[in-house]
Amino acid sequence: MIYDRKVKRTDEVGAINAWVLTTILVSVVAAGAIAAAIWGILNYNEQKTDVDTKVQSAVASAQKTQADKDEANFNERDKQPNRQFVGPEDYGRLTFDYPKTWSVYIAKDVVNPGDTFQAYFNPVSVPAISDSQQFSLRVTIASTDYDKTLASYTSLVQKGTLKSSTVTIGGTTGTRLDGSFTKDIRGSAVIFKIRDKTVTIRSDADTFRPDFDALVATIRFNQ
Repeated sequence: MIYDRKVKRTDEVGAINAWVLTTILVSVVAAGAIAAAIWGILNYNEQKTDVDTKVQSAVASAQKTQADKDEANFNERDKQPNRQFVGPEDYGRLTFDYPKTWSVYIAKDVVNPGDTFQAYFNPVSVPAISDSQQFSLRVTIASTDYDKTLASYTSLVQKGTLKSSTVTIGGTTGTRLDGSFTKDIRGSAVIFKIRDKTVTIRSDADTFRPDFDALVATIRFNQ
């Protein structure tokens, strides 16, 4: 009987140890599963946050692009319908269409034969006149010889600062210049003759290039 008690006690101890080991093993596995679940949740939240951020950024970018496009379209529509500029009758009655959002200032009008005519255009209002000030458009009609006027740009053309090309204005062959006229002025100009006068129409910034090109296409005058 004493032997049987020892055997039973030994069996009980072994059963307890097995249960403890099983409990520990289950606990370890459970802890690992919980850790894995927590890691998965954190990783999911991190990835979701990253995806949400990218989506929000893409949506914001698309909205800005659309807003910029809508604003550009509005600005273009706001320029319509165009107004017509009419120059001095005695100087060939130069005309062209320009955006109605531009203001015009006649700096020098024709009072006596041979006077130089000068007009300046700019969106909303025309700022103080200066050589360095950028304007959407400058118009000069002068008694200066056409070839002499072109010669004043020769050095800039030779340096490559200005690009010279031939253009037809109202059936008359003229010259177009594109590039930097000064350190402050970069734009385009057309130079042509009306009778004994030389006309220079210039835009002072590449921003106005589309308006300038459209305007040049509408130039008319009496030869």
